[in-house]
Amino acid sequence: MLKSKRGISPILATLLLIVIAVAAIVVTYAWVITFTGSTTTQAGVFLDKDNVYWNGTLPKTIVIYARNKGTSDAEINAVYVGISSTNLQLQTSVTYNPSTKLVYANGGTIIITVTYDWVTDTTYYFKIAPKVGNALEFSWRSPQS
Repeated sequence: MLKSKRGISPILATLLLIVIAVAAIVVTYAWVITFTGSTTTQAGVFLDKDNVYWNGTLPKTIVIYARNKGTSDAEINAVYVGISSTNLQLQTSVTYNPSTKLVYANGGTIIITVTYDWVTDTTYYFKIAPKVGNALEFSWRSPQS
């Protein structure tokens, strides 16, 4: 009785393998599209510095040019400056251009002017914190006299 049973035909086996492979590709594609879509929208605010200018006329100021490379507008919440990355001080004498503290998405820029009595040939650490998103942290050396 066992000898009379036959397996599935090679054509049917090939079709089943093709259907299974196509289904796996569709599931993988759907997962990749969902994953990349969610991670790119999470980029949101991405601040980057363009330049830092040290103004030595009294009162001394530090002018920071920042750009938002993210996909969401950013509003600057606070600016910190210090001589080490662990000892940053919140700056209260800060002006913004534009004065709304808003940095538009996709390349919008802001000019941040901090009144700060800086010393020549010293490395300073900065932190620019938006209301939402990751802060921009960097260090920059003041010019030599």
